[in-house]
Amino acid sequence: MPDRAPQPVDRQLPTDEARDLISLVRDIAQREIAPKAAEEEDAGRFPREIFTLLSESGLLGLPYDSEYGGGDQPYEVYLQVLEELAAARLTVGLGVSVHSLACHALANYGTKEQQVEHLPDMLGGGLLGAYCLSEPASGSDAASLRTKAVRDGDDWVLNGTKAWITHGGVADFCTVLARTGGEGARGITAFLVPGDFEGLSAAVPEKKMGMKGSPTAQVHFDGVRIPDGRRIGEEGQGFAIALSALDSGRLGIAACAVGVAQAALDEAVAYATGREQFGRPIADFQGLRFMLADMATRIEAGRSLYLTAARLRDAGRPFARQAAMAKLFCTDTAMQVTVDAVQVLGGYGYTADFPVERYMREAKVLQIVEGTNQIQRMVIARHLAGPESR
Repeated sequence: MPDRAPQPVDRQLPTDEARDLISLVRDIAQREIAPKAAEEEDAGRFPREIFTLLSESGLLGLPYDSEYGGGDQPYEVYLQVLEELAAARLTVGLGVSVHSLACHALANYGTKEQQVEHLPDMLGGGLLGAYCLSEPASGSDAASLRTKAVRDGDDWVLNGTKAWITHGGVADFCTVLARTGGEGARGITAFLVPGDFEGLSAAVPEKKMGMKGSPTAQVHFDGVRIPDGRRIGEEGQGFAIALSALDSGRLGIAACAVGVAQAALDEAVAYATGREQFGRPIADFQGLRFMLADMATRIEAGRSLYLTAARLRDAGRPFARQAAMAKLFCTDTAMQVTVDAVQVLGGYGYTADFPVERYMREAKVLQIVEGTNQIQRMVIARHLAGPESR
């Protein structure tokens, strides 16, 4: 079959700087990420050197203040960078999104002194972050978390277990939500915890059906002593901080989902225009043409949805409802498009010789992480009809 190279996405970018940034990201993705993605995912290898390269290239702190080593980029641009990275390898795109999520609390709620001390290394110093909210018994119901931090003089002593932690065992720092007060959301506080503190350890990574190169593990806190200077925000403010971070993080997941879907569409188009049956390319058959058209339309709709939410965020306007919509629609789109891509390739799509089966396995997790799509529907409905009756 002749090669048909996919055309780059025609992006609407606000500045020449943003266009240069996307060109840089595409170059790194094509040279350093995509060529090794299939082999390293199959081997379950985490590409730490790629994150080091991204940090050195100024790509790990894009939406944050340049005063602390960030890139001063609007979310509209940052999310399109994530999309490009995820299209090359979801482990990388999602990893950058999680790192940004882990930086959110300190960047938005930390004191000036905390930001000066820690943010430069977090945003551009080669460090990699993890976000520790979920627990074995509290996933969707995050306000019921049980990990405790008890005050001891000028320190806090942290005990408990976090679950489903991306970068668990490899992160240099963790943003941790722990219970410091009574039951419910108001008893939770946020902390910045270095990954090498005594008493912090990670379990063996989970064996997943996709994203095998991205370690997901339980993280254990056994008497971890944290100076009060690493508490982020006020006591009891942690849950509000967590929800704020998740609104932005959901947009990151939406962008990653569009990236995976775009990669699957590109592969399906290349195959359909090169594969011949009955004496002509299978792309000539109306059934496949319509399938490709529907895939492309869903992707464009998803991209427009996450960019609309991002522009609201950039303008300082409420965007939580639109973020939930974007996460819901884009991840459902990624699942449908990757399934359809496997169908376009037929038997070849079911083999590891082509990447679409990997895209399909990876797309599934995007419907689950950072709030399942059932939770997104609850969020959207609350904005429309108010809280549920009790």
